[in-house]
Amino acid sequence: MDLLNTLVDKGLRRELPTRDEALAVLATSDDDLLDVVAAAGKVRRHWFGRRVKLNYLVNLKSGLCPEDCSYCSQRLGSTAGILKYTWLKPDQASDAAAAGVAGGAKRVCLVASGRGPTDRDVDRVSETIKTIKDNNEGVEVCACLGLLSDGQAERLREAGADAYNHNLNTSEATYGEITTTHTYEDRVDTVQKAHAAGLSACSGLIAGMGETDEDLVDVVFSLRELDPDSVPVNFLIPFEGTPLGKEWNLTPQRCLRILAMTRFVCPDVEVRIAGGREVHLRTMQPLALHLANSIFLGDYLTSEGQAGKADLEMIADAGFEVEGTDQVTLPEHRATGGCHDGGGVCGSGGGTCGSGEEPQVAEPHTGAEPRTDLVAVRRRGAGTDLAPNA
Repeated sequence: MDLLNTLVDKGLRRELPTRDEALAVLATSDDDLLDVVAAAGKVRRHWFGRRVKLNYLVNLKSGLCPEDCSYCSQRLGSTAGILKYTWLKPDQASDAAAAGVAGGAKRVCLVASGRGPTDRDVDRVSETIKTIKDNNEGVEVCACLGLLSDGQAERLREAGADAYNHNLNTSEATYGEITTTHTYEDRVDTVQKAHAAGLSACSGLIAGMGETDEDLVDVVFSLRELDPDSVPVNFLIPFEGTPLGKEWNLTPQRCLRILAMTRFVCPDVEVRIAGGREVHLRTMQPLALHLANSIFLGDYLTSEGQAGKADLEMIADAGFEVEGTDQVTLPEHRATGGCHDGGGVCGSGGGTCGSGEEPQVAEPHTGAEPRTDLVAVRRRGAGTDLAPNA
């Protein structure tokens, strides 16, 4: 396909595809899916080889959130039967993090529900970061605490945080349909605060919320402009008791096309398969490793994931290797900070070069049958007396 050859060439040059090209990836047929995966896989291997970075989530404070994000089991009004607890103590969080590190995780992601941290919360998380780093040599720590106020990103950086996560989740045009208690602009502002403080910015999306192909392309192009170092791609976990609990819009094939499109638009960025890969990719997970260079190990915030041992076996069986703490994740031009120009188009040459093809029109996609059997509430690890899954 001329389209795929064009996208590979652009990906190797870090050149931005056109919107029509990105939409065309989402519109490809299942018959062409392996060709799409192979093409995006060339871009992935060029920048990241066969390394897979492992990340491990620690939910510092679960549930009881005042925000109304429709996708979230911790939201205001959620009746999902998730674990609910207040802040873990630093040593509890460090013990949870150690389990992930022992399983091969290079980065620990500290997450807390809520609109955003108070200054006291930042003090608490800062102590937790220091405890984890003291007890786990070489580990990266990413904080995800919601909307940041002025000066808070700098304080987290001083405490030893390496990165900050705050996802855009969906397109600006449809954001108000998903959340009403804060705005899309609020999220952009927090990512920019993390950048300005010298933290590695992490921002991604959630697919499967009823969005159109245009919405998916919009949010990934917005992420390219924000220029985060890592882009987590979440696939909606439809929790009963949330407004989106009946949304089953994804097939494994569509998930792979979304990951491929993300890789083509963000070729030299850490693309991470995040929540929902077990629910929606299922037996196609190994193919997704040819597109993404990063995954979460074990369980998620409020749901159970694949067994950590199975994650490691999957990586090895697919011919990939776990990235070590002595290896640099990002390509040299990003790791040295040379590509953060504020415009998100470093090396793009303007991003206006087209393929010469007529844009393909996406056919309506049909979702899979609901697999509620694959949505399991987390009952182990942080906030419980049971050993974590790592």
